[in-house]
Amino acid sequence: MRVLVATDAWHPQINGVVRTLSAVRDAAAAMGVEIAFLTPAEFPTVPMPGYPEIALAIPRAGEVARRIGEAAPDAIHIATEGPVGWFVRRHCLAHRRPFTTSFHTRLPDYIAARVPLPEEWTWRWLRGFHNAGSGVMVSTPALAAELAARGFANIHLWLRGVDTALFRPQAGATLGLPRPIFLNVGRLAVEKNLEAFLALDLPGTKVVVGDGPARAALQAKFPSAVFLGMQEGAALARIYAAADAFVFPSRTDTYGLVLLEALASGLPVAAFPVPGPVDVIGRARVGVLAEDLRSAALLALNVPREACRAFALRHGWRESARQFLANIEAAGACREPATGRCVTSAKEQPSFAA
Repeated sequence: MRVLVATDAWHPQINGVVRTLSAVRDAAAAMGVEIAFLTPAEFPTVPMPGYPEIALAIPRAGEVARRIGEAAPDAIHIATEGPVGWFVRRHCLAHRRPFTTSFHTRLPDYIAARVPLPEEWTWRWLRGFHNAGSGVMVSTPALAAELAARGFANIHLWLRGVDTALFRPQAGATLGLPRPIFLNVGRLAVEKNLEAFLALDLPGTKVVVGDGPARAALQAKFPSAVFLGMQEGAALARIYAAADAFVFPSRTDTYGLVLLEALASGLPVAAFPVPGPVDVIGRARVGVLAEDLRSAALLALNVPREACRAFALRHGWRESARQFLANIEAAGACREPATGRCVTSAKEQPSFAA
């Protein structure tokens, strides 16, 4: 079986969408399923407004059609609502070809933080985009319920995973900084609400990993914090292992893969009790969710690190890949010429249709 994923988020970007798609591709390959990608790398690009380090594709309909034809996929999945996603959606509709989509980013919240545009306008646009497909995948039950209430149809749950071999406790890991170390990893942008973390009166050291348009302003405003820039792979894993608590101030993330990466490293989480942290952690005693983020961060220091690790070990990428493939089949978006069915060896997933 071959799945073509259209995505506007791809390497060299480092974010949750890219990490999810890459990890699911690798896990699916072990299951005998090939996942290929149609990305901005295939087209001319321009810098994205507000994010000049991100390449925004300028696709042409003929080139999109040619590349889909060359890929000859059994199923098409559209991961993002950017230009690549829109052109692939238009191609599928014109050729009456079923496709699935996924909802990764709360664009209405992100746009509202920058432009005085009514959020309902953005929600209406997103609803039209996703409802044209055979099914939309979401990462949490809370997000599924919200989208259903907003008129999205054929909603399927697609949980995330973590690489527990890479992100793990490491005895003796240190950053050479005063402890306790309170860590945040992610994109440095206004929607991540990082000031809510950096402004906290906490002992020890606040460490921030990542880059983005807000970095210069945040460094200038909070000179006592340590900014380590973009990190990945083994270097990032060592930073997680060397910290004492992970502070996640975002109120807009639909999931937050960094939460699982922290927990896999034995790092307890402090966050607001909002969708994302609530869905990832639930009532598990691996962190503290509270509106008083300072108290949550201090209390998180008392959470046993072994409990965090044990929790993360239950969230592997193989199960995430199995759900992804099962959702494609459940949505009726995959047809193999010989059998008329997908070959996924995966059970159908529950639908959260409105």
